[in-house]
Amino acid sequence: MENLFDSHAHYDDRQFDPDRGELMASLPSRGVRAVMNPGCNLSSSLEAIAYAKKYPYFYAAVGLHPQDAGAAVEETIDTLRTLARHPKVMAIGEIGLDYHYDDGSPRPVQQKIFADQLALARELDLPVIVHDREAHGDTLDLLRKYRPRGIVHCYSGSPEMAEELLKLGLYIGFTGVVTFKNASKTLRAAKAVPLDRLLIETDAPYMAPEPCRGRRCDSTLLKYTVRALAQVKEVDPQRLADITCENACRVYGITL
Repeated sequence: MENLFDSHAHYDDRQFDPDRGELMASLPSRGVRAVMNPGCNLSSSLEAIAYAKKYPYFYAAVGLHPQDAGAAVEETIDTLRTLARHPKVMAIGEIGLDYHYDDGSPRPVQQKIFADQLALARELDLPVIVHDREAHGDTLDLLRKYRPRGIVHCYSGSPEMAEELLKLGLYIGFTGVVTFKNASKTLRAAKAVPLDRLLIETDAPYMAPEPCRGRRCDSTLLKYTVRALAQVKEVDPQRLADITCENACRVYGITL
């Protein structure tokens, strides 16, 4: 399989420390045409930009993840605004709400930082990459308020919520979760997403698909996610890879 666009991966994660350079350099020869590497804080946003500068097929997003929202200071948004001026920064992300963990980032703090970054994306005319974990209602409320372009990544909601996101013009990304035995709700949601709004991602190093579940995930494992989604969408796997590559280019404003 070729023409794979990993629309969300974290190669700055320490799990890649032993072989990061070798792995990243090998991706084009293994069918991966492009990778979006979002930041989760200022440090990882800088690393994402460094990767994008080094590898032509890597692109960056800059942002503050909800679990890092508690670390925000008065200058954080201004710093992100400066970082976003780099020509290979194509989005504001990873941003959003995560109510699974409340330690260090209380919900009101998360909501304020999410709103501030949604406003920044609108100011800069950039798409957003949205993280939503156990916060569907509040996430949807803020997306309706700011109406950004962009993606809800690693989708875990219902088919009904997917339809509401689609009404807002958003794209929806699916990970290796679609290959899991207990993925029936996620597969129903994927079925509800039109092909022209569908994205594939690894969320590497997390969410490794079957039959690799439990090991470190990387972009070469996208093929398993593609095959599972192609079965649900009743299309050829390579066609789904081609379509999702086109979709990622469109939402991020990238020409390959």
